[in-house]
Amino acid sequence: MMVIIGIVVVFGAVIGGYLMERGSLLVLVQPAELLIIGVAAIGTLLIANPIHILKKIAAGVGGVLKGTKFTSQRYLESLKMMYEVFNRARREGLMVLEKDVEEPAKSPIFSKYRSFLQDSRIRNFVCDTLRMAITGGVEPFDVDQMMELDMEVHHHEASRPVAALSNMADSLPGLGIVAAVLGVVITMGALGGPPEEIGHKVAAALVGTFLGILLCYGLVGPVAANMSKRAEDEQAFYHVLRVVIVAFIKGTAPLLAIEVGRRAIPGHVRPTFQEVEKSCRSAAAAAKAPAASAPAA
Repeated sequence: MMVIIGIVVVFGAVIGGYLMERGSLLVLVQPAELLIIGVAAIGTLLIANPIHILKKIAAGVGGVLKGTKFTSQRYLESLKMMYEVFNRARREGLMVLEKDVEEPAKSPIFSKYRSFLQDSRIRNFVCDTLRMAITGGVEPFDVDQMMELDMEVHHHEASRPVAALSNMADSLPGLGIVAAVLGVVITMGALGGPPEEIGHKVAAALVGTFLGILLCYGLVGPVAANMSKRAEDEQAFYHVLRVVIVAFIKGTAPLLAIEVGRRAIPGHVRPTFQEVEKSCRSAAAAAKAPAASAPAA
């Protein structure tokens, strides 16, 4: 929502200031200049990037319009889920988690958390790590190094679409100059004609430079910056999961491992200690209820 508001503010300020100086909007409507700049910029994107990065750029732009998914509630749900997993492993042993990590959709724990199941990368990150811990013989340090390597790969993949879009933004002012030069060439060919016609062609050429700079610094560049921040948010989420899992594998009590993870959450989305404790207690009570009713059945 804030992205859309920002775009409206940028273009509203530019057009509003232009109208305050009694400028004509019709002069800014130059389809040929927009065609040269916009389509050429898309062409540079196609030349420089393979298809899988282009798909990630499209997904990233769509994600920017939707807003971040790593909210305080998402963190709280994830800590609650990990507490349930650790609590069960503490009571019944790590081997009890084998079916959960092999088929998360059928797991009595993981199946309750739709956001976890729908995010395949985070789901695989957690389940693959727990799978290694279940097999045994792997030191906590080695697990930590393995997760760090996985995080580096994810971050590198997330940064490539951002870099590609930033490069496209950097090309827009140059393409605006190209459009302007072509406009000047057309103007030179019209010398000797009516002054109004020459003036119109000069204005069209200047609009090309204007559009290239505006699209670079007012739209594409900020969108790329927003995508970069979203990649950082995702990396922070991975880091919290890494800290929580390593703490438990080292032998830390489930509740303390969850608290260690809570401290690693960025401050602006970090749930309070009371919120996490309440959530974990409710998870523990829900886990005890079926066990208490089993003898009666």
